[in-house]
Amino acid sequence: MLKSLFIQNFVLIDNLDIRFGKGFSVMTGETGAGKSIILGALSLVLGQRADAKSIKDGSEKCVIEAVFDISAYQLESFFIERDMEYDTDSCILRRELFASGKSRAFVNDSPVSLSVMKELGNRLIDIHSQHQNLLLGDNRFQLRVIDIMAEDEPEFSSYKREYARYRTLSKELDDLRRKAAESKREEDYVRFQLKQLEEVNLREGEQEELEREQETLSHAEEIKSALYKVTDLLDGEEQGVISMLKEARSAIGALERYFPKARELSERMRSSYIDLSDVASEIEISREDVEFNPQRLDWVNERLNTLYALQQKHRVSTVEELIAIRDEFNERLRDIDSYEERISTLETEVERVYKELLRQASELRERRRAAADDMAVRLVELVAPLGMPNVRFRVEVLPLEEPGNDGMDEIRFMFSANKNAGMRPVAQAASGGEISRLMLCIKAMIAGFTALPTLIFDEVDTGVSGDIADKMGDIMRDLGTKMQVLAITHLPQVAAKGQAHYFVYKEDTKERTFTRIKRLEGEERVREIARMLSGASVTEASLANARDLLGEKK
Repeated sequence: MLKSLFIQNFVLIDNLDIRFGKGFSVMTGETGAGKSIILGALSLVLGQRADAKSIKDGSEKCVIEAVFDISAYQLESFFIERDMEYDTDSCILRRELFASGKSRAFVNDSPVSLSVMKELGNRLIDIHSQHQNLLLGDNRFQLRVIDIMAEDEPEFSSYKREYARYRTLSKELDDLRRKAAESKREEDYVRFQLKQLEEVNLREGEQEELEREQETLSHAEEIKSALYKVTDLLDGEEQGVISMLKEARSAIGALERYFPKARELSERMRSSYIDLSDVASEIEISREDVEFNPQRLDWVNERLNTLYALQQKHRVSTVEELIAIRDEFNERLRDIDSYEERISTLETEVERVYKELLRQASELRERRRAAADDMAVRLVELVAPLGMPNVRFRVEVLPLEEPGNDGMDEIRFMFSANKNAGMRPVAQAASGGEISRLMLCIKAMIAGFTALPTLIFDEVDTGVSGDIADKMGDIMRDLGTKMQVLAITHLPQVAAKGQAHYFVYKEDTKERTFTRIKRLEGEERVREIARMLSGASVTEASLANARDLLGEKK
């Protein structure tokens, strides 16, 4: 519910602070007084775009602030998801426009984007104007009306979840088929590459071992010659280091009786003797192991060339990387071989979900058809007294060939206002005034099924008068028992139905003209209704008529 609207420096408004209450309120004033300006300001705070021309001449900044009671709208999740403060009693929307062209938007003093403000504004206020009447010819709007009256939210939500699942699975199946087709085209290539890598029997660490063996085999003669020389120097018969060390240990051992340190030196020589003997023995064994083997060298060279060629081909530098590529080819081949099975499984699941989707769509259609028949009867009952005694109205629920996000139905409102005229789609058959009355009645009907936001009627009663205007006023007043309703009107019959009456007028000063608004009470309200009845000159007869109209309201 809109509790208040504050406007500062907007077009002809310097400072305006309006308080609103529950139920049905009306706003009147002469043409050009500024009612549309107030509505324009409200539209801005609901997220509509603006330009610097909206700012009052001579001002640098324009501020519009609307305060709402949102306790009935269940918007807590909306605020939590956007990290905004949630206050049910006082939700404040503020818009600031600057002469420079910049604009800022706030919700509960938190800066927000214009899209967030607009999304929230759409949930708080529904401004019904002549422009919105175009919605009546829109099939999605018509479908939404039927769904509200069918009270099918659980079924509709379930259907949409199933449809989203169906779309996801269908996309997954399409992707899988595409990948399978692509993989099939490259299967021969993958199998050839894998076969080549598997035939080589790759082994981790093999390249390093072969490269070391290649070095050894390539220098076998040099190695063997050097080892012979070392063996001779260590353990030669004439001047081998080991035999000389043995002789030196024997000589130092003879001194142990009269040279105490000789024992320690002898032990150290013994340790060196043992180590060198082991070294000599190991060298001798290694010397025998080393031999020049041209056949083995050729094999090693050929094996390394094979590995190097594969590495160059696959643009890697190690055997381990080749093994990783081999494993990847194996995985790709397993995927290729499994596509058929995976596609078959997914096709079965898609078919199951599709059947369930058709079942839910059928249930949804039955609820919609029942609501469509009921709506047609009730709408005719409401519209006929509004100057359309011969009105005929039918809601066609046409099945679609394939499921969509909203079900498998197309809704079409068929209308005729005349006896002999065939029914046609409402947008083609109804005049502007007829569409206004139809929309008013539709909103009156759906108000009993859902919590509508504050509803503002902007001169939807244009082109009607007398008894029809009186009945339209009754409909708006009845709507006001279910929700907050504000009607901008030129009809006294409608104005007299309001629980609150706001009067918009212009005030001239020496410098400029300003738009003002005030709430009318008592005699002031009587005189405004009389003015609307008789024009500029208020007569006793018009005053008496105004009192009668206001008396009827009571």
